[in-house]
Amino acid sequence: MAVDPSILKRLALLGVDPEDISESFTRSGGKGGQNVNKVSTGVVLSYPPANLIVRCAETRSQARNRDLAWERFAAALETRQAEKRAARRSEIQKEIRRKRPKPRRVKERILETKRRRSATKKLRGRVRRDD
Repeated sequence: MAVDPSILKRLALLGVDPEDISESFTRSGGKGGQNVNKVSTGVVLSYPPANLIVRCAETRSQARNRDLAWERFAAALETRQAEKRAARRSEIQKEIRRKRPKPRRVKERILETKRRRSATKKLRGRVRRDD
C-alpha cells in the first residue's frame, strides 16, 4: 500500500522523510460492527522528531483510515511550520517596533505627564508660609 504521491510531495516540502514516520495498525472499536472488532482498521502514525502522533479509526476500511491519517499528518506538520513562521515574523516586527524612535508628539505627551505628576507630588509637601 503506497502513500498518495501528493502527500509525499507535501512532506518533502516540509523536509520530512517518510522513512522516519512509524506506521502501525490497531483495532478500532466503536461503530462498524464485528469488522472493527476483528480487523486492525485503525491507523497510528508517529513522528518522534516533531513529537507528533496521529490516530485515525473513523471508517471501517483500513485503506481509508490510512489515507485520512496521512492527510492529517501532513496538515498538522504544515500547521506547525506555519505557526513557527508566524511567530518568527512577529518577533522580527516586534524588534523593529522596539528599535523605532518615539514620535515627537509622544515624547511631548510623556514630558507633560511627568510635569503634572511632579506638580501633584509638590502639592503633597509641607505648606510654606510666605510673608
